[in-house]
Amino acid sequence: MKVVVVESPAKAKTINKYLGKDYEVLASFGHIRDLPAKDGSVDPEADFAMLWELQDKGSQRVSEIARAIKGADKLILATDPDREGEAISWHVVEALTARKALKGIPIERVTFNAITKASVDAAMKKPRQIDQALVDAYLARRALDYLVGFNLSPVLWRKLPGAKSAGRVQSVALRLVVEREMEIERFKPREYWSIVATLVTEEGAVFEARLVGADGKRIQRLDVGNGEDAARFKKDLELATFQVASVEAKPAKRHPAPPFTTSTLQQEASRKLGMAPAQTMRVAQRLYEGVDIGGETVGLITYMRTDGVDMVPEAIRDARSVIGKEYGDRYVPDVPRRYTVKAKNAQEAHEAVRPTEMSRLPKQVARMLDSEQAKLYDLIWTRTVASQMESAELERTTVEITAKVGPRTIELRATGQVVKFDGFLTLYQEGKDDEEDEDGKRLPPMAAGDPLKRERIASTQHFTEPPPRFSEASLVKRMEELGIGRPSTYAAVLQTLRDREYVKIEKKRLQPEDKGRLVTGFLESFFKRYVEYDFTADLEGQLDRVSNAEIDWRDVLRDFWRDFSAAIGGTKELRVTEVLEALNGLLGPHIFPDKADGSNPRTCPTCGTGQLSLKLGKFGAFVGCSNYPECKFTRQLATSGVEGEGDGSSEGGGQPGVRVLGNDPATGLPVTIRDGRFGTFLQLGEASTEKDAAKPKRSSLPKGMAASSVDLAIALRLLSLPREVAKHPESGEPILASIGRYGPYVQHGKTYANLGKDDDVLEIGGNRAIDLIVAKEQGGGRGRPSGDPGRALGKDEASGRDLVVKAGKYGPYVSDGEVNATLPKSMSADALTLAEGIDLVNAKRASGGGKKAPARGRKTAAKKPASTAAKKAPAKKPAVKKAAAKKSAS
Repeated sequence: MKVVVVESPAKAKTINKYLGKDYEVLASFGHIRDLPAKDGSVDPEADFAMLWELQDKGSQRVSEIARAIKGADKLILATDPDREGEAISWHVVEALTARKALKGIPIERVTFNAITKASVDAAMKKPRQIDQALVDAYLARRALDYLVGFNLSPVLWRKLPGAKSAGRVQSVALRLVVEREMEIERFKPREYWSIVATLVTEEGAVFEARLVGADGKRIQRLDVGNGEDAARFKKDLELATFQVASVEAKPAKRHPAPPFTTSTLQQEASRKLGMAPAQTMRVAQRLYEGVDIGGETVGLITYMRTDGVDMVPEAIRDARSVIGKEYGDRYVPDVPRRYTVKAKNAQEAHEAVRPTEMSRLPKQVARMLDSEQAKLYDLIWTRTVASQMESAELERTTVEITAKVGPRTIELRATGQVVKFDGFLTLYQEGKDDEEDEDGKRLPPMAAGDPLKRERIASTQHFTEPPPRFSEASLVKRMEELGIGRPSTYAAVLQTLRDREYVKIEKKRLQPEDKGRLVTGFLESFFKRYVEYDFTADLEGQLDRVSNAEIDWRDVLRDFWRDFSAAIGGTKELRVTEVLEALNGLLGPHIFPDKADGSNPRTCPTCGTGQLSLKLGKFGAFVGCSNYPECKFTRQLATSGVEGEGDGSSEGGGQPGVRVLGNDPATGLPVTIRDGRFGTFLQLGEASTEKDAAKPKRSSLPKGMAASSVDLAIALRLLSLPREVAKHPESGEPILASIGRYGPYVQHGKTYANLGKDDDVLEIGGNRAIDLIVAKEQGGGRGRPSGDPGRALGKDEASGRDLVVKAGKYGPYVSDGEVNATLPKSMSADALTLAEGIDLVNAKRASGGGKKAPARGRKTAAKKPASTAAKKAPAKKPAVKKAAAKKSAS
């Protein structure tokens, strides 16, 4: 028996069918080990020794593999064909070695670019050993990300309240978005006019020509800068006689684009299908791992994380065969096309993303796929086949025209394009982000000397426009051009920026939030080198050299850490006033834009004598008056925020973190949405300073509801909770829906039932509410039918466990079913987030406490100590969740 280890269970099942009964295929479910989210996981003082710990699920997977290889003939590592896949195989070997489970068992490494029987069989015939150079490149990248995350993020937390964390690649991507926004804000529109003549040939054909010169001088697009100049040109042209000066027709060819890389697939799926990069990768993963085709699970595309644009000869041959059959021999070029990578720092020697079988037409498999899969497969198939088609043949025509009025000669030009042979254009045309298609219209036949008649002259006013904001597609393209990050990281980087509320998407364009501007401003002021594009790209180049076994990975880390640790140390004495001074200067144009009347934009509008300045509070940055506490004017950073007097607390309508939605029609009280210390909440009215005054009504937001999506109508509905949704079928008493300390629920008397993730507290109907209550009354609560059911936080993806906040005998606590962690007094159970819950549980587990007692009479086996790569871990220290590590170090 031979044991094969792959990454995903779906892939394992398919590959086991291909290999047969002599093989057992197991899944590692991705990485089995990770760096624990704490200081010392990478130790620069010990030559960058790295402490790896098995994750909870990783320990289970290693145990399964260890059991399977007892008496096995061979262990075959078949994880994905990239750096991460190589690293996963290395982790598996290291973990099994630590358990002494590999004695005498041969180990082989195989890779296949597609999940098809032919690809798998071919890979099994070409085994190799683990590529240590690729593993070293992974180790260097992981150590770099950890060192940046665990050393730079605390500096941000201390010096810039409200900032969440900084990542090596994420920070540079954020800088791109922020700098583009600043460029837009600095942009000054410039007026210009276009002059277009509509002319008629002797045969009566009509076409248009544009002004390009006058009196022997060329006229560029912006040269006619006002209406007076345009009017003079128009007047002269209306009196002029027109004649064709020359006609030049040139043949041209347009060549197809290469097949997809990861980056170009993400870009084109965004343009043509409206898919975000993360969504594109999820769908592509499913197409790669396989779908059911005629009762057999088949991988439809090759591996989707690649920089390569070439295809194997048999794939090219199959594509040419399909082209000839579907479109005719005229569309098959004489010589097969070969492509080379142009992107900076491209390093992966894999094929492009392509269909595994070119003959599997999109229309044939569409009914077997969901809509997203069908659209993406069609895009990949079309691009791949088009890349091997004949070039389009064009004819570009330029007609120069003279207009004479008295002694003056004015020059015009008409351009046109004719497609003589459509070639690959019959199938596919690459999308564009921001450029206009410059293809001209077809021009009528003309010859030099032909007279032309004027039909009309049009002069049109225009204004130059600022550069467009980045779309997700254009940002990915720019990152690739600069050599920042890697194709497999782009989707995660963009998602991180959104999750941390550093950017938002408006009309499919990325716009920086004030929080993101502050982080970028801070890093540019005090860590400028580490957000420079060339520095980040050069570091990627060094990692590529590591993967090619040209340099040692620890040398890269030593060079980086020497300067980076000095930069971190230099911020220890950094005062908040220095931070504010730097940010005031850097972000001044955004925070204090010029006023239309020319007055000083930093003069306080309340007292008239103080100067507005950036300030830091417990909710983050805001703008305040220099005359505080005499003048209590505050506002949010963006001038579109609410302005007014505040009292220095979060209750003021003009305070940072407070947005006025409107007034309640019933009471006339203001409705606000506020950033609390532990989350966003709604409030009706203002808090009174009188001792016995009632507190204003508040409501938290349902999980998954973005603060930006809340308007007055939604806020009033939430503040009106609880609401009656049904009568109990037996008691006749009302069943209420509301949001409590632990999230949305329905209630009947003393029985509470949590709402499911697909339930909406504002929309849940009577039947669903009755079902939840009856199920709870019949024992669904397992001993707690009449207590508060607790609030579900969500699933810890690293451990697979669901976390819930509950009311305990000694106060609220969070539990993952194995460890209970009491909430500190400073934390609110109502506002506790999933990430905070994971951190509390992990911290409790790391301290060795908080474990639930085992069931009576049940024996629990002690866990083996986690293995380490460079130094031995404490024998009983449990794993720290992968999600927490990523949160802090990414």
